Amino acid sequence: MKSIHTILIAGVALSIMLASCKQPDMEVNTTIEVPVGVIEVNTSSIEEFVSTTGSVYPLKEVSLNSEISGLYTLQINPSTRKPYALGDQVKAGASIIKLEDEEYYNDLRIKSKEVDLEISKLEYEKQQSLYEKGGATLRELKNAEITLMNIQYDIESSQINLSKMSLKTPFSGVIADLPFFTNGTRVASNTLMVQVIDYARLYMEANLPEKYFRSIERGYKVYVTSYTSTADTLTGHITQISPSIDPEARTFKCFVEVDNVDGILLPGMFVKADLVVNSAENALVIPRDIIVSRNRNQIVYVVDKGVASERVITTGLQNESSIEVKMGLLQGESVVSSGFETLRDKSRVRILK
Repeated sequence: MKSIHTILIAGVALSIMLASCKQPDMEVNTTIEVPVGVIEVNTSSIEEFVSTTGSVYPLKEVSLNSEISGLYTLQINPSTRKPYALGDQVKAGASIIKLEDEEYYNDLRIKSKEVDLEISKLEYEKQQSLYEKGGATLRELKNAEITLMNIQYDIESSQINLSKMSLKTPFSGVIADLPFFTNGTRVASNTLMVQVIDYARLYMEANLPEKYFRSIERGYKVYVTSYTSTADTLTGHITQISPSIDPEARTFKCFVEVDNVDGILLPGMFVKADLVVNSAENALVIPRDIIVSRNRNQIVYVVDKGVASERVITTGLQNESSIEVKMGLLQGESVVSSGFETLRDKSRVRILK
């Protein structure tokens, strides 16, 4: 029985060997090409920012209060041919509201003062003529001149008081507030009548950490972006810097002015401000997010002849999206911009078009 069992095992082994000998020789290729995207290293300018937030306010703003008590009359806007309303554009010197008070007007005695002015002019001219002929003394001439000047001052004072019956805008702008009063009702003095703003230029107050105090100066560029419309970024500049540090917050104050001719930002909007604290021209710049941190080194993958090699780099200025490469890369080299997460040094890659 043993001999039969041994013969069967030997036969099975021989069959397996013969079957394997009939298979053709095959070489298994274990090299895998990783698909990656690449960019070419080029020079460009780069700016480094300090970011802060705040609200913007109009550089020109005025609230006009009533200086006298009077009957309220809202005037007609020549542009719309309707009573002035919120949001209306107004020109400098436009009369928006009038306050009528007959008793106040009569007390000014403007007409009688104008007659007094004519009389005093004639008297002065008379005394001047007599003085030249020796018929009047210098005192009489000077008294006539003083009388004329006093009446002129009285008329100017009356005209100033008369102007209080009409509320006029000191500059061109937009009506931002217009409390409602019924025409013909009496309003008390020192009542808010209208607010006019000009937001073609805005300002914001920024509080920055004290470590940046030596890094900024007046005139430095600022990029201002609204959180409600992040696609629109305006350019401003620093106009004022406080020389003192807040001992509690460890910050210092600076003011930023922003050109807003197209009205992209509205007064009171909450914005982000990126203050340029440093910049460089003709620097090698790459995206920040393609850098891999490994063993305390900053690494990118450089592609040459289908092979991605690790390259340790030294960086300089940086912002949210870009970073300056000071050492480790050359202009024109191709670095991996996507698909680098699974790469290792000397990995075979296939560049995606």
